Amino acid sequence: MRAKLLRRCTLAIFALLAIAPSRAQNFVDIKPTPAQTAWQDLEIGVIIHFSTNTFLNREWGDGTVDPSVFNPTHVDTDQWMQAAKSAGARYAVLVAKHHDGFSLWPSKQTEYSVKKSPWLEGKGDLVRMASDSAHKAGLGFGIYLSPWDRHDPRYPDPAAYDKYYLAQLDELATTYGPLTEFWLDGAGSAGRTYDFDKIIQELRTYQPNTLVFADVALYKNADIRWVGTESGTVPYENWNVIDRAGYLRWRPVEADTPLRKKHWFWHPNDESSLNSVDELLHIYTETVGRGAQLMLGLAPDNTGRIPDADVKRLQEFGAALHSLYQHNLVAESGHVEDKAAATATDNDPTTFWSAPPRHAVLEIQFDKPVTFDRAVTMEWLNEGQRIQSYSIDAWQDGAWKPLVHAQAIGHKKIDLFPSVTTQRVRLNLISTTGSAAIREFQLYDGSLNTK
Repeated sequence: MRAKLLRRCTLAIFALLAIAPSRAQNFVDIKPTPAQTAWQDLEIGVIIHFSTNTFLNREWGDGTVDPSVFNPTHVDTDQWMQAAKSAGARYAVLVAKHHDGFSLWPSKQTEYSVKKSPWLEGKGDLVRMASDSAHKAGLGFGIYLSPWDRHDPRYPDPAAYDKYYLAQLDELATTYGPLTEFWLDGAGSAGRTYDFDKIIQELRTYQPNTLVFADVALYKNADIRWVGTESGTVPYENWNVIDRAGYLRWRPVEADTPLRKKHWFWHPNDESSLNSVDELLHIYTETVGRGAQLMLGLAPDNTGRIPDADVKRLQEFGAALHSLYQHNLVAESGHVEDKAAATATDNDPTTFWSAPPRHAVLEIQFDKPVTFDRAVTMEWLNEGQRIQSYSIDAWQDGAWKPLVHAQAIGHKKIDLFPSVTTQRVRLNLISTTGSAAIREFQLYDGSLNTK
């Protein structure tokens, strides 16, 4: 009797739950993990392509090339990482296996790897070298492991290949230290279904804090999403939360683009493709300056070193960034009346101002006129992305003149506008969900960078 009564009560509870209204997800309710906010603060990473393609003057291999092709004479992974660091990068992702299936570590799962190449008499491990060099340089380290494999005979059998892929993933996840990012590339995988849930579950067993990058259409549960192109620009208002058929998830944007236009691997006689410093600064503004991560592609040459011209360009880019954003006018000479709001103007992104809910104004006053042509605004995102509309205004001729009117701020927003001179500036949070938080509001004069 008791069992029957308990069963009836249980069924009644399930029935009530089925008809009770559920609280719908809202974009502003979705929050990032600590690992995601830490990753967004890295801002710039590099992805390094170096494999058999480097020696064949091509971008994609078909998996038929003999491993003997891979024979660099002077691999210098320390040079790679120092070059990346000079550009402001804080982590590096190595393409450990591209679509041709050639593995840059001595994998026990395949003979198609560096152990069958003449490089270091088959005893080399490029993943080990790159990982050690990254950590020595103070950079994070990540791995790209292509799902598409044009060499391995198991690929036509999804179950057999997934087992092989998992085994290679285990080798990478357990041997080379903590991984900042795991890169899933969907290229070549149209019509193919992988067991990504199982793959990422396996990764999380050994690397619980690694962030998974994937195109939104490739894997639903990844932590980071692709911007949609390889142009180095975010062409839309950038919201960190995306909607996948009613499933909301915090997935910040990563914008990948090569240092040499349209070329991920090194090619001979390719000097004209190198992005200029001005082009790289524009890319930075259009990616990091729109709340995204910049993933810049680097390509060592067939000796195993990044070409001197590329190294110099990375150094020039890093120096130009430093010069451009060295003198924050707000921190140097501005002041605010609200002492609590001063945490948004202290040049310290670890502090933030909790603005009044729905609408708030942060006004900066200067003792004498200042000239500037750009603003940098950072939102504290731990409780979600709250700012839905804002403007930046300058006091001129007895009235507020709008310089910028936009929607999303996110991790970092760089707004450019014609040069203006004034003694009063305000960040006007026109519409926010609850109380928004501002980590930094900064002003700069970009013309100083050209003098």
